[in-house]
Amino acid sequence: MTVRLADVIEVLDAAYPPRFAQSWDSVGLVCGDPAEEVETVTIAVDATPAVLAQVPERGLLLAHHPLLLRGVDSVAADSAKGALIHSMIRTGRALFTAHTNADSASPGVSDALADALDLEVTDVLSPLPTGPALDKWVVFVPPANADSVRAAMFAAGAGQIGDYSQCSWSVGGTGEFLPEDGATPAIGTVGTVERVTEDRIEMVAPVSRRTAVLTGLRGAHPYEEPAFDVIELAVTTGEVGLGRIATLPEPEPLSAFVARVRDALPATSWGVRASGDASAPVSRVALCGGAGDSLLAEVAAAGVQAYVTADLRHHPADEHRRVSDVALVDVAHWASEFPWCHQAAQLLRNHFGASLPVTVSDVRTDPWNVEGSCT
Repeated sequence: MTVRLADVIEVLDAAYPPRFAQSWDSVGLVCGDPAEEVETVTIAVDATPAVLAQVPERGLLLAHHPLLLRGVDSVAADSAKGALIHSMIRTGRALFTAHTNADSASPGVSDALADALDLEVTDVLSPLPTGPALDKWVVFVPPANADSVRAAMFAAGAGQIGDYSQCSWSVGGTGEFLPEDGATPAIGTVGTVERVTEDRIEMVAPVSRRTAVLTGLRGAHPYEEPAFDVIELAVTTGEVGLGRIATLPEPEPLSAFVARVRDALPATSWGVRASGDASAPVSRVALCGGAGDSLLAEVAAAGVQAYVTADLRHHPADEHRRVSDVALVDVAHWASEFPWCHQAAQLLRNHFGASLPVTVSDVRTDPWNVEGSCT
């Protein structure tokens, strides 16, 4: 069976949706023609010359880290990254990146890290919103005008819930108002309390459509001053997002848990370092593949005893340990994300089988490669 690059991209985008990527990130196809055949896939954390040397012609390199991320205005062949791009294009090789979208997907990077440590994931550490920010509109209108007000609000973008449109809810009641001097009431007279039968209409609309919905409402409503409420709804979250919370098979001292982490991940010159009470029991932990000190506030509130991540800086770690008993376990960035390569490889093997050979690169792309020693 012939496999096109577009076929592989479809599978990757379904598993690691681009919409999950952080706003600053750059994910997806970097070079390659989606319409062309792809003969192999090689997976790595980083696109480096040593990794690219393992990618056959007409092969795809699936990398976790973007090769071209910030302020790129040239891929000249005499630059380091430009040389890689030119080499790939000349030999029909493609490059695709799944970065923070793979971090947040389920399963994603932190799930792969948990699997490597033999932990059971129970929750998301920092969930992503699962839908758009919504307003709830509540409008009071005479029954004779209710349909026209609904129609105007629907036309402005209100009333959509999933695959259903023109969604609303209504109930009858009594409205009361007193027109004062200067008013021109559609119903009633100035200086007299008026009680009228009204429908209460409720529907949702994206926050981004607030101005349009209000304009439509006012245009269709018979009152000089329509009565309405706009309530901004809480954003719901789901089973995707950054980091995971997981449990150990059995509680163990922090020192044993640190050894578990060290033994499970590929060795690096960075090694594994930890901060906490070595004898304190650990049964529930937080994890975040890659740099994770931006999630320390969530970690402190997560009810865990330890946090495994990478690239912990001195000051955030120090401030965390001053106010929290959650131990910190810091590993090399590359090592924390390397288990994802095997997860992505299995995803593609399950889908394409023997039609598409998939290989995980054995090149250690961790930039730290010299171990220090004390004498």
